[in-house]
Amino acid sequence: MKDESINSGRVQKAPENFLTPEGVRTVFAEGKKGRRDFIRNAFAAAAAGAAAPMAMAQGNPLPTEGGDPNILNLPEHATGLGQGVAMDGGYGKPSKFESNVQRRQSPGLTQTTQASVSFAPLQSLFGIVTPSGLHFERHHQGWWDIDPSKHRLMINGMVKNAKVFTMDEIMRLPAVSRFHFIECGANTATEWGNVAVPTVHYTHGMVSCSEFTGVPLITLLELAGADLKNGKFILAEGGDGSAMTRTIPMSLITSGEVLVAYGQNGEMLRPENGYPLRLIVPGVQGVSWVKYLRRIEVGDKPYAAKDEAVHYIDLQPSGLHRQYSNIQEVKSVVTTPSGGQVLLDKGFYNITGLAWSGKGKIKRVDVSTDGGRNWRQARLETPVLSKALTRFNLDWVWDGKPAIIQSRAQDDTGHVQPTYQQLRAVRGTRSIYHNNAIQSWLVQENGEVKNVQVS
Repeated sequence: MKDESINSGRVQKAPENFLTPEGVRTVFAEGKKGRRDFIRNAFAAAAAGAAAPMAMAQGNPLPTEGGDPNILNLPEHATGLGQGVAMDGGYGKPSKFESNVQRRQSPGLTQTTQASVSFAPLQSLFGIVTPSGLHFERHHQGWWDIDPSKHRLMINGMVKNAKVFTMDEIMRLPAVSRFHFIECGANTATEWGNVAVPTVHYTHGMVSCSEFTGVPLITLLELAGADLKNGKFILAEGGDGSAMTRTIPMSLITSGEVLVAYGQNGEMLRPENGYPLRLIVPGVQGVSWVKYLRRIEVGDKPYAAKDEAVHYIDLQPSGLHRQYSNIQEVKSVVTTPSGGQVLLDKGFYNITGLAWSGKGKIKRVDVSTDGGRNWRQARLETPVLSKALTRFNLDWVWDGKPAIIQSRAQDDTGHVQPTYQQLRAVRGTRSIYHNNAIQSWLVQENGEVKNVQVS
């Protein structure tokens, strides 16, 4: 890297929280009237108002001349006695200087906090693992902190011996740990018709990746003597009041991929993520990763439960809808530079982002800085795992002119991420779920980055 590039690449962070509670209520009321433009404009106005304080918050620049007081004057932490071990509680917390990095609730998209969404701050994360405290959430009737000593898992249906397992019994069985992404089927749903929200936090923040620990579901089914020949499906039932039930094909379970998990990122599941027990169904939309798992029933046909016959369906241009479209197709997004951020200098930048596929490993990611006319192959950073997030990077020198940044992923089955034009040709514009189209970020001459769509 040349010397003149060393001071380049400064990025002003995107504002994280765009609307006040009153603003959320207003946006929701207008959204119910079908005024999507109001939602988009409200975000734009809030982002503009937040830019100045964000710039100040990041300010402590190097002086143009003379010595740097941050070096010449020894700071308190270099001369004083620090805090004692485990004095600020027995569980570690992030730095107070990172307190703005939070998952954020869906702004105006849901009426109640119990049936709502929180988005992971993708623009502030590194690597591929999402910290448990920043993992996105989707709840249908709120979350619970369940006493594990009272929690039970029943296996019934087409089995020789119906069984009920306690948590102790499950946790004493041979366990495995695997890294997988989980993505809500409605991730990027706001963008089907047009640009609706400004930052990657809200466009793509319903995806996270963790190390999950648990017992392969096939192990529990075998202990119950499940009919694996005639039993073609299972019904997974959650323990919360939403009566979440989902059909899972037996072929996924016999592969050994599906887990009954109690661990996440080296510790027990968080209550918001299904403590003490949840289902892990790699590559399948998050609604099938049933939380507070209490029952598995083996059957010979799909169950057509309410959340797969009426909800989580794909509306087609013909007016018909498609059921059981569970696999999350190949997808990627650039997280820096991305919407709401500001490039403060011309010169060198590291374009970085995430790619994933519910069909297997990411094979390749290409990046364009001119709206898809030309593409360069990005570096895939290790590890590259099946059905997990993959981090990619690409060197880029910004010349100060407008640029449209995109990423396009390909998985090891040959599937390639589509453009919006390609996706809408098949799916139309009235859908909600499974939007895996290429995302575009416009870098303007003043360095501001905005969410745009390229036709």
